[in-house]
Amino acid sequence: MASISFQPMLESRPIREIAYEVLKHAIISGEIPAGERIVETDYAERLHISRTPLREALRKLERDGLVEYVLRRGVVVRAFTIEDVEEIYTIRNSLEMLTLPAIIEKATEDDIAGLKEKLREMDDLVTSDEPGAIEALSPLARAFHAQLTAICGQNRILRVIESQDEFITRFSAMAIRQENRRSSAHQEHHQLVEYVEKRDLEAFRSLMEKHIERSKEKCLAALKEQMAQRRI
Repeated sequence: MASISFQPMLESRPIREIAYEVLKHAIISGEIPAGERIVETDYAERLHISRTPLREALRKLERDGLVEYVLRRGVVVRAFTIEDVEEIYTIRNSLEMLTLPAIIEKATEDDIAGLKEKLREMDDLVTSDEPGAIEALSPLARAFHAQLTAICGQNRILRVIESQDEFITRFSAMAIRQENRRSSAHQEHHQLVEYVEKRDLEAFRSLMEKHIERSKEKCLAALKEQMAQRRI
């Protein structure tokens, strides 16, 4: 059984929605590992809720592909497959590409300054050998992309992108550990900001397409290696 524990839920949103978000985050972050059984009585007690909203949350997680009902075992957390990761990246990357014209059109001097400040936070971490540097870099890289994409102001697209970001956060941490890609990806971040500042949509689109596709490829390669090691 996972060691995870939850605080009583006191928010005003529907209980089933809060339970769904809490469990989704725990599964994606790995706090509830793949293969773990989610026993209704145990998790209802931990979440301080009844079993009815918990079942509703589990049905929604099943639609997301995060859990599955297994004969004689009940609800079990699914392991991410190569196909899952590829699909999530494809959705996320396609949506991000749609925002590029609006970013070029709407970016202000303050937006550019904010992006450059974020890059300065990342500069030293990219080449650092200090313990924890890589772990600190991954969320900053994701925050940079979120900050860049948010400039578009296309809220419907941004909400769908945000729905995929928890997955991407976990997967991108695997890719960023590869030293050769870490340095080149950061150089590309600087170049992307330069193209936004110059209002060069064609160059911005071309580099972004390559940048996010390479990130996807590196993540898939890291995941395949991880899965191969588990089989040894």
